[in-house]
Amino acid sequence: MMIILSQLFLGLINGCFYAVLSLGLAIIFGMLNIVNFAHGALYMLGAFFGWICLTQLGTWTGVEGLSLNYWWALLVVPIVVGALGMVFERVFLRRLRQVDPVYGMLLTFGFALVLEGLFRNYFGVSGQPYALPAQFRGAVDVGFMFVPKYRLWVVVASLVVCAAVWYFIERTRLGSYLRAGTENAAIAQALGINVPLLVSLTYGVGVALAALTGVLAAPILQVSSGMGSELNIIIFAVVVVGGMGSIGGAILTGLGLGLLEAVVTIIYPEAAAIVIFVIMSVVLLFKPAGLFGKEA
Repeated sequence: MMIILSQLFLGLINGCFYAVLSLGLAIIFGMLNIVNFAHGALYMLGAFFGWICLTQLGTWTGVEGLSLNYWWALLVVPIVVGALGMVFERVFLRRLRQVDPVYGMLLTFGFALVLEGLFRNYFGVSGQPYALPAQFRGAVDVGFMFVPKYRLWVVVASLVVCAAVWYFIERTRLGSYLRAGTENAAIAQALGINVPLLVSLTYGVGVALAALTGVLAAPILQVSSGMGSELNIIIFAVVVVGGMGSIGGAILTGLGLGLLEAVVTIIYPEAAAIVIFVIMSVVLLFKPAGLFGKEA
C-alpha cells in the first residue's frame, strides 16, 4: 500500500503539470478557436527563461553577479512570455482570424519549430542544470513516504493556479467580458468592450500559464530545447479527452491522467506511455466532443 500511495503521489505531480499546461491550451482554443501548436515551445521558453534568470542573467546583461531569485523568476517569466504571446497574436495570428483555422494551426506549428531550432542551435540538445531553491531543499515525512519539499510545493501551487484561473474566467466580471468578446465579438464591441485587447489578453494568459509551468518544472526536469515537443502531443490528447475548450475538463483530465499513468505504471509499465491515447480513441468513438465538452 505504501508503494502504491508513493506512486500515486508521483503521478499527481505529473498530473499537475498536465493540468496547468492543458488549462492554458484550453483557454486559447475555447475562447479564440486557435489550435496553438506552439504551446510546448512556450513551455520550453518559460523553463529556459527561468534558468537564465537564476543562473545566467549576469552573463547575458554583462553585470557580474546579477541574478533573480526563484520567486522573482516565477513572477517575471510568465509576464514576459505572456507579453511576447500578445505581440505574436497581434502581429501574426490576428491577420488569420477570418480564414480557415488550419492556417493558424500551421503558423503556430512553424513558430514552435523556429523557437526550438533557435534554442537547440544556441544551447544544444543536452539538459541544463537547474538547482532547487534553497527554501525547498529536503523532504517532508507524510507517513507513507518522504516527499521532497519542492514537489509538494509544485502540487500546491498548481492546484491553486488552476482554481484561481477557473474562478477568474467563470465567476468574475472580467471573465464574463472575455467569454462575451470571444463568443460574439460584434455585440460585445457594440456594448463598449474592447474585443481586440481582450483577445490579446486571452492569448497572453494562455501562454503565460505554459511559461509558469516551465518555471515550476525546471528544477525537476532537464531544461532542454526538446522538452516542449515531448509534452505537446500529450497535452493535446488531454484537452481532446476533457473537451476542446472546456476549462474544468482540462484541469480534471490532466490531474486524472497523471494518477492513471501512476496506476498503469504499477500494473503494466510498458503501457503507461500510451494509456492517454487509448483513452482518447475510446472517448472520441463514443463522445466526440470530449468528456466535458459541448456538441457543436
